Amino acid sequence: MRIIVSGANGFVGRATCACLCDAGHAVTALVRRPGGCDPRVDERLITDDNFASLAPLPAADAFVHLAARVHVMNDSAGDPMKAYQAVNVEGSQHVARAALDAGVKRFVFVSSIKALGEGEPGRPWREDDTPAPVDPYGITKLEAERVLAAFGREHGMEVVSLRPPLVYGPGVRANFEQLMKAVERGVPLPLGAVHAHRSMVYAGNLADAIRFVATRSGPMAGVYHVTDGDDLTVPQMIRSLAHAFGKPARLLPVPPSWLHALGRIAGRSAQVDRLTSPLRMDSTRLRTDLGWTPPVSVAQGIERTVRAYQEAHR
Repeated sequence: MRIIVSGANGFVGRATCACLCDAGHAVTALVRRPGGCDPRVDERLITDDNFASLAPLPAADAFVHLAARVHVMNDSAGDPMKAYQAVNVEGSQHVARAALDAGVKRFVFVSSIKALGEGEPGRPWREDDTPAPVDPYGITKLEAERVLAAFGREHGMEVVSLRPPLVYGPGVRANFEQLMKAVERGVPLPLGAVHAHRSMVYAGNLADAIRFVATRSGPMAGVYHVTDGDDLTVPQMIRSLAHAFGKPARLLPVPPSWLHALGRIAGRSAQVDRLTSPLRMDSTRLRTDLGWTPPVSVAQGIERTVRAYQEAHR
């Protein structure tokens, strides 16, 4: 198949292009800056973040839309919500129109757990639950899901939205990388008494799910959750990282109530909430209804992530 991928040289984009090329598909990569793409793809530069001036695309069977405005630390935008809408909503609409003109029959939009909210409704989120996003990123991801679904119904293009939770894997940055650094250095972590489970997905598993829905025969559309299918607690995650590093897990059993109190004092209540509260997704629909199976286990994914981290920091 001929498949176009936006955001192709990003963290998930690189894994997705490699997965598609390994499966024998012809990939056109849309990127803002050159470099970082799989050498097997046809790399094409775009000139703006919201694809408003996108040149005509080559003929294709499917389009995978990964490009987005993600969480921005110390956001300098005068109107952050407007900035997110310009890229995540308007940009998705521009891309969908260009994809339709290129003959694309199936459009895969990679959304986020943030489109659902920061917490869970007392159980894993299901696709038919009522979303309650709270930040500009999550709000605009949900809005993009809805406008793309409407566009697909209007123009006869199949639109599939995939919602991943925390994505980890070789090259991961942000909080997961900081956690690896702490575990590698043997820093004592006050998280031994945190028992809440959180869903995750290995980047290679997410890429395989994208390949699966983009190339699956027969009609399909709608929203699907994608996870590793094995939700860990934070202490379990730390122990798995420590095992991969060959180091002891230094976990202190500090009561979560103490952590919340310290978080309020330090002005980090949101960060503490994310560490101590459950956030799970039910991915049964993708795995049981469609028959997708994650090719990499959590233990294997963490092992590969740690190995890549060690190689990068030699």
